[in-house]
Parts: sequence; structure tokens; C-alpha cells
Amino acid sequence: MKVEGGCYCGKVRYVAEGDPMMAAQCHCRECQYISGGAPNMFVAMPVDGFKYTAGQPKQFTRSDLERAVTREFCPECGTHLVTKVPGLAAVVLKVGTFDDPGLFNPQMAIYTIDRQAFHHVPEGMPSFERLPGR
Repeated sequence: MKVEGGCYCGKVRYVAEGDPMMAAQCHCRECQYISGGAPNMFVAMPVDGFKYTAGQPKQFTRSDLERAVTREFCPECGTHLVTKVPGLAAVVLKVGTFDDPGLFNPQMAIYTIDRQAFHHVPEGMPSFERLPGR
């Protein structure tokens, strides 16, 4: 799979190639902050197939959390592009930043323990209170 995308203003662009590791909707409370209240739609792609092709993002990592993720966003328009999880050889791409969001084919819903009543999980989609077992 090859995904190209970028931020709202166009100053930061990326390309990601490889086999998707996970495509899901995340209902965790942290993702609700980032998405404006909705579940976060994402695809995890191999880190070695990812690169920025224009501009450079700013990074934010909470200092008060153990194993906090790093979020990368456009320094100009603020679009959240990527999340990096410590110890995970993947970049978590936000589907809204894809040039073609139609490439997204969610496999599951995760962290439904934090799901809000107005969140929609399609009928028949596997869902997990936290992460699926490995």
C-alpha cells in the first residue's frame, strides 16, 4: 500500500509505503481530544516506509505520562498527522490527512471502553475494550 498525504495548509507532506499493520477506529479518550470528539481513524504503517516529503512537523510528548506517545503536527495549521508509540516500529497515520481517504478500510474498533454514545461502530466490526489480544 502507498499512502500520500499532508496537512490542511499543505506545508507538511508525507508518503508511507508498506503493508498496513493495523487499520482501525480508536475510541480512547486521548484520541477524542485529538479528533474533536469523534473516534480517531488511523492506519499504522511500517516506520521504514515513511518519510516527510515537504516541511517538517512539530512534536509534542506529554511529560507526565509513562510511555507517552509523540504526536507530530503541522507547525503552521496544527493538523495532527502522525502518532509514534514508544517501542512500536510503526507510524500511526491519521486518515483525515490522506490525499485519498477512500483507501481506509477499518478492520476493528479499539478502546471502546471510552466510546461515547454518539460514536458509530459498524455492525459486525470486531471491537475491543482495549487492544486485541496478540
